Amino acid sequence: MGKTDMPWDQLCLIAIGANAPSPEGCPARTIEAALADLDEGPAGPGRIAAVSRMYRTPAFPPGSGPDFVNAAAALRMVGQADAVLARLHAVEARYGRARRVRWGQRTLDLDLIAIGDAVLPDLETYLRWRDLDPEAQRSRAPDRLILPHPRMQDRAFVLVPLAGIIGEIAPNWRHPVLGQSVQEMLEALPREDVESVQPI
Repeated sequence: MGKTDMPWDQLCLIAIGANAPSPEGCPARTIEAALADLDEGPAGPGRIAAVSRMYRTPAFPPGSGPDFVNAAAALRMVGQADAVLARLHAVEARYGRARRVRWGQRTLDLDLIAIGDAVLPDLETYLRWRDLDPEAQRSRAPDRLILPHPRMQDRAFVLVPLAGIIGEIAPNWRHPVLGQSVQEMLEALPREDVESVQPI
């Protein structure tokens, strides 16, 4: 726990989103193409274990752009945690992702949500980012990989798609700090947040 130099071949949970066209086309087509890029089979660095259906969700924060298409995937990826993140960023770049505005429109967003029960870089750093006040979240971003994602338990657009696959492939997975399952985190959210995430 807390080491980024460990070789990872555990389950990687990925939140996927897009709300702007890419060279591949509309957000749904972009997500499909990106998933194909990530799934390179047993001989490659990644293999998809499961993919959720796609959902339409309002942009966050409200009014910041067109609705998103969201999904979730579970991958088996071999490599260090930072290497997994770099691979996701490389796929994002292939579809025109540019990090200019925090929480702005994007052609593709592949967020690394969790790798097994890893807490990275350490519990103290994770807790500091998890407990960051909402106003600071708008302007501050960590300069390193934080796992699990500090906001996953707050976001219906992450938990709704994830709930559709996690019971099938990793029924015993629990948040390594909160001790809650994906379903339990989802049930703790306001009903209106959950209902805003609509299947396509």
